[in-house]
Amino acid sequence: MVSADLRGSTVTALSLNLSSSLTPEQEAALEDQRLISGLQAADERAYEQLIERFQTPVYNLAWRLLSDPADASDVVQEVFLKIFRNVDNFRGDSSLRTWVYRIAVNESHNRRRWLVRHRRGETGIEENFEDESRERPLTDTGETPFDFTMNREAQLLLEEGLAAINPVFRAALVLRELEDMSYEEISDVLQVSMGTVKSRILRGREALRRYLANRLEPAPSMDMELVPRLVK
Repeated sequence: MVSADLRGSTVTALSLNLSSSLTPEQEAALEDQRLISGLQAADERAYEQLIERFQTPVYNLAWRLLSDPADASDVVQEVFLKIFRNVDNFRGDSSLRTWVYRIAVNESHNRRRWLVRHRRGETGIEENFEDESRERPLTDTGETPFDFTMNREAQLLLEEGLAAINPVFRAALVLRELEDMSYEEISDVLQVSMGTVKSRILRGREALRRYLANRLEPAPSMDMELVPRLVK
């Protein structure tokens, strides 16, 4: 008869061998599943791990979409509350990161809509956003406003430009350029087609280029270090 200790050692060895054969993507998916299972089982440690992993990224995303630290903090709280309330409904149709970011983007948009109703001078998410069937086509030049070697002042100018462009374009642009998400992931987060994702990113880049050009061009005496330099 095989002892319990021997059986346990065999299982452990098999698990280690299985883990060692996994790709990084498979390991990440397995870790996500463990975390989701823990959340669904109301494991306190799983809640702590979720917050440790996503609190800062969700805050940064909300801050870039709303341009206000207090509003971003409120969104973070709402995002985690929504995750905790809906984790039993998570079926793994998307990655955990994509699911969390989708909630974060939706909550940021909800917050902006509330601000539009309660504050003057705010631009609504749908305002100034033409139906894409009527939009003129844009060509991707391959260079983006993020392909810069920048000092701190130029970085702040870029953040200022992001805050100034249409929120619809901003969300797609932030997810692509700053969160390094694929077009497929962004499509899943925003719940729009791949074509719409690409259109919004192109238009966001164009709007950001125009903003930076207008801010830099009128001040030729400005320190030349502020002028973006394309990475070769």
